Amino acid sequence: MQNTSQLKRGLSVRHIRFMALGSAIGTGLFYGSAGAIQAAGPAVLLAYIIGGAAVFMVMRALGEMAVHNPVPGSFSHYASHYLGPLAGFLTGWTYVFEMLVVCLADVTAFGLYMKFWFPHVEQWIWVLGIVLFIGAINLCNVKVFGEMEFWLSIIKVVAIIAMIVAGLYIMMFGFGQEAGHAAGLSNLWEHGGFMPNGIAGIIASFTVVMFAFGGIEVIGITASEAKNPAYSIPRAINAVPVRILLFYVLTLFVLMCIYPWDQVGQNGSPFVQIFSSLHFDYAAHVLNIVVITAAISAINSDIFGAGRMMYGMAQKKQAPSAFTELTKHGVPWVTVLAMSGVLLIGVALNYWLPEEIFLIIASIATFATVWVWLMILLSQYIMRRKMPAEEARQLKFPVPFWPIAPALTIAFMAFIIVVLGYFPHTRVALYVGIGWIALLTVSYFLWVKKSGEKKV
Repeated sequence: MQNTSQLKRGLSVRHIRFMALGSAIGTGLFYGSAGAIQAAGPAVLLAYIIGGAAVFMVMRALGEMAVHNPVPGSFSHYASHYLGPLAGFLTGWTYVFEMLVVCLADVTAFGLYMKFWFPHVEQWIWVLGIVLFIGAINLCNVKVFGEMEFWLSIIKVVAIIAMIVAGLYIMMFGFGQEAGHAAGLSNLWEHGGFMPNGIAGIIASFTVVMFAFGGIEVIGITASEAKNPAYSIPRAINAVPVRILLFYVLTLFVLMCIYPWDQVGQNGSPFVQIFSSLHFDYAAHVLNIVVITAAISAINSDIFGAGRMMYGMAQKKQAPSAFTELTKHGVPWVTVLAMSGVLLIGVALNYWLPEEIFLIIASIATFATVWVWLMILLSQYIMRRKMPAEEARQLKFPVPFWPIAPALTIAFMAFIIVVLGYFPHTRVALYVGIGWIALLTVSYFLWVKKSGEKKV
């Protein structure tokens, strides 16, 4: 191991694009979507479209800053620079917290998935195995990591496309359709209407919807390791959010046309239902392969993102200096080991984690995700306000519809945080989130500020 000065640039447009897909297409789509559908009914499609549009604006704001100034730690650096060191400290560590919460859910889910095939093998063994495996991959050259993430994400994308095609086939030809209900567009309004639970239902679904999009901001983390940030970051940002939005909206549209919305998710994963309708005997096995791939891919991206964030913060003395240690391949190995070590908590969680805790984990992750997005938006807003007009005109990847669209998106993100506190089943996330921010604030003034962090 050696302490080299900087991360190595080894990620192409292809790697970066599929890293974001890998991080954002996972548990939120394959399992969380059922909860969102039950909350909003067919109108959940509107929630995904609105949420997707807001996330796209977040990505454009991040893209503007990342192309203008590609640095390790990305949005933590920008928050420190434009909003102040405390804001950067809170943003960076809240992102790490977000990744840890999501990873803990995913490593536990991986153990459950493997138990389907190997019911007599203790669940914790699989969790330990996947944590060690992903940790090893993240210690390799960043190009190896990028290639693995590319192929894992390809499997997920192909599976989702197959589900959409199978669903459309059922809608058009009724092949293998089970008796009891008709497949067609009418299912979107015949079972209580398109918006059966009213506006409140759509608002309630946002906690799961925004959780589903979480992780896409990893694109900003890749800026310092992209071969050509000015070229690769804009291409990835413009393509990925639209594709994810299409995957979510199209998949759920087809699903709710085949099945009445109030039946989705009652018989296991909503995606098993599509294959079951085709009388495909190996549906459960196929889906298990897909969700295992999804879990590995998401864990892979999240460990990468959190590790790089801690590396960037350590450079500013907002994290232990050991996090700046790099291997000869330019990989921050201490941060990878630290993340893997914390994820070993997932081994213990397998003894007592009940299924209903998913919503709690999702809502806590939503708070952390939306907080990070809010800081990204505010950082970009302040940057543009302080920027001379001539410099703003020379930006290579400016935010569209400035300043109205960023201002509306900031208001929307603040609204989501309020929503978490409004509904009883997600209120714990607001309490945990506020407690986390308070703990970080105290830590900052006790240790970081006194030791004197590096100016940005």
